[in-house]
Amino acid sequence: MDIIGTILWPIKWVVELILVAFHWLFTQMGLDPAAGITWVLAIVGLTVVVRAALIPIFVRQIKNQRRMLEIAPQLKKIQDKYKGKKDQFSREAMSRETMDLYKKTGTNPLSSCLPLLLQMPVFFSLFQVLNGAQSGHAGVGPLNETLAQQFGNATLFGVAPLHQSFQGAMNAHPPQVAVMVIAAVMVVLMTGSQFLTQLQIVSKNMSPETKASPQFKQQRILLYLLPFVFLFSGFAFPLGVMFYWLTSNLWTMGQQFLVIRNMPTPGSDAAKAREARLAKKGKLVQEDGATVLTVEEQPKKQQPQRVQPVSKARAKKQAGK
Repeated sequence: MDIIGTILWPIKWVVELILVAFHWLFTQMGLDPAAGITWVLAIVGLTVVVRAALIPIFVRQIKNQRRMLEIAPQLKKIQDKYKGKKDQFSREAMSRETMDLYKKTGTNPLSSCLPLLLQMPVFFSLFQVLNGAQSGHAGVGPLNETLAQQFGNATLFGVAPLHQSFQGAMNAHPPQVAVMVIAAVMVVLMTGSQFLTQLQIVSKNMSPETKASPQFKQQRILLYLLPFVFLFSGFAFPLGVMFYWLTSNLWTMGQQFLVIRNMPTPGSDAAKAREARLAKKGKLVQEDGATVLTVEEQPKKQQPQRVQPVSKARAKKQAGK
């Protein structure tokens, strides 16, 4: 076993456990254990479990992005301080001050990549599990030989094997047209969901300062470039892996929608839209960064004590005393 296989072994074991557990669940609900739809639903269940487990990391990512925005002016001061200085001492000093700032504020510039990096081993593990099942090979864990043969022979709608890819269907003799059609639709849906997810971030959830930066221009280029990368690479993935990818993209799109709506970047178009919604409901009083203070959260002003009117008879009586 190579080093990659050694690293992926425990992940593949867990992937097989979740996959087999959902397959057993849907079989108990009356679905055919050898049917492609049963295994597709098991893959969807696997995806939901994986993405739900990553929610705490995603929340941490959002908070870290907020902190990165907060320290952006301080980072720029450090960069301006050493601008034009290319000697080793200046580079080391700039790096040291930057790392001290990250440590002091508890920020990590690489945390935005964590959800994707943690998901990639699961993606490759599922890919290997599918490739093994294609030949009827048992997995490293709960996916025994019987289940592996079922998985490898499972077909969607009775015509599209889950282990087959667009490229493999095109090279088959005769070509598997049904597989090519389903795979093409899946690739378009995956690419479209990926594009829409990034588009809603770029168009709605970025502050004017970020949009004016050179990095934003690069991100705009990647926004239109990456879909073509996924478009061509997707044709090499088996249908089973495509269902994992599509479900994960749809999860990300919904998750980003909720975050942009309820936790927008301060100063962005999404933040202004949220302010307008809260103001319309009469709740918005003041915004301080990412914190929105509502009427209920404001300290109640002390009302002046109401003076009770005194009758003339009572006033004369009090004056006599």
